[in-house]
Amino acid sequence: MATKTLINIRTDVKLKKEAQALAQKIGVPLSSVINAYLREFTQEQRIDFSVHPTPNIRTRKILDAAIHDIKKRNKKAFSPAFSSVDKAIDWLEK
Repeated sequence: MATKTLINIRTDVKLKKEAQALAQKIGVPLSSVINAYLREFTQEQRIDFSVHPTPNIRTRKILDAAIHDIKKRNKKAFSPAFSSVDKAIDWLEK
């Protein structure tokens, strides 16, 4: 039998209650859910965040302008294709 340990974590009260309710609804203890995530974390050695980052106001304006230029096919807003790195650097430096 595996030795057990206790982990204390801080989390938002609402998040904990929602997670407990969902775990209970599907019939598993919340500790089983957390243990499953810990196992995946140690096996995969990475974290998948399902919540996509939201750009800040400055970045959103830049992205919106780029999307607008793409939709309007504003060729002045984009670089041309280059046949070499040197030509690309020359274009960037002018």
